Parts: sequence; structure tokens; C-alpha cells
Amino acid sequence: MNTLTVPFLEGITPHTTAEELLAAMAPLAATELREVPWGQAYPYRPLVHVKIAHTTMGILLYYEVQEKHVVAVYKQTNDPVYKDSCVEFFLSVDGSNYYNLEFNCIGTTLIGYGPARRAERRRLPNETIEQVKAYSSISPEKLENGDTEWRLMLTIPYTVFEADAIKSLAGMRCRGNFYKCGDDLPEPHYVAWSPIDNPTPDFHLPQYFGELVFQ
Repeated sequence: MNTLTVPFLEGITPHTTAEELLAAMAPLAATELREVPWGQAYPYRPLVHVKIAHTTMGILLYYEVQEKHVVAVYKQTNDPVYKDSCVEFFLSVDGSNYYNLEFNCIGTTLIGYGPARRAERRRLPNETIEQVKAYSSISPEKLENGDTEWRLMLTIPYTVFEADAIKSLAGMRCRGNFYKCGDDLPEPHYVAWSPIDNPTPDFHLPQYFGELVFQ
């Protein structure tokens, strides 16, 4: 099981600008998503790095992605963004239920909650999800390797984790995973941080989540 220590950032407020958030995240180490659990059928692995931190307000996520095809069809909250160029963060606070937070490259967001049994999971209300702030940047030019680069900065307030009434994550050990996918892209792919051992693509397998240690 992979383990990641999540640092605490001081001085972040609701008035902190996107530029200030990026500056605060800049010194943090990035984690590369290397796992391709279904590589025989879906061998393509875009280059993906993620940074995560927590604050008195919530969680900060920052993704940097380089991939061949960048697609953003879905623009409404709770749309199926996993079909677009998509990054995801799954988090379990209580060890049995978990949140799936999914974002396409322009920041359209889908969030669900519940146990692994799909029939018992639910989508969060739009007004809750829309408390997430997303700052997206997509390079207009191709890189030397032909890829397009995009970056996504996300601020996720604790109110989003409504079932757990979180006020602080300091000192907590949670379970989670980070993903990159694109179901409807010309080269569909499924990339993860913590390894998954399952015959078919499925990110909703909390038994394979890694450990997140919040400082």
C-alpha cells in the first residue's frame, strides 16, 4: 500500500488568490501517477503529477498533466467528466465510505459519496459541489513530444465532505487514491497512484486505496 504525507499550509483564506495558491503549493513535492493497472488493454500513460495539501479551510489539489488528446465536452456540475480529459481524487475518512471527486481539464466537477456498493452511492447536491473552486490552464501550443499540457488548481472546502462534518484533517490518517482517465478519448486510459489488482477497469475499489497521513 502506498503512503503519502500531506503537509499543512498556513495562511490560506477564502480571499487567497489563485496566484497565491500556486505560489504556496510550488515548494511542495509532486507525486507522479505511475500505475497502469489495465496496461494490456489500455497501455497509454499520460504524464501526470499531483500535489496535495490541507489548510484550516479544506484541501488543496494541484494537477499537472501532459497528454496527447485534451477534450472537455462536459460543462455542467455532475456531468460524466470521466469521459473527458479527467483527473480524480478518492478519499475515505471513516474507512468504509468514500468521496469520489472527479474533474475534467476545465474544472467541471462531479462528486459522489457512499460505500463501494454502487447502488448505495449518491451524487452530492450541485450547491455543495459548486463550493469547490477550480483554476484551469491549458497550453495553447504543443510540447516537443506532441503532447498538450494542462494544469488544474482546486480548493475543496471541508463543507464538501458533508457526511463527516470535518473541521480539520490535522493528525488524521485517511485512505485514498489519485487517478487520471479519459473514457471517450481517442486513446482511453486509466492511471493511478496506488496499485489496483482487478481484471477490468474500476477505480471504485477502496481496498486498494493508499494511506494519506495529514500533518
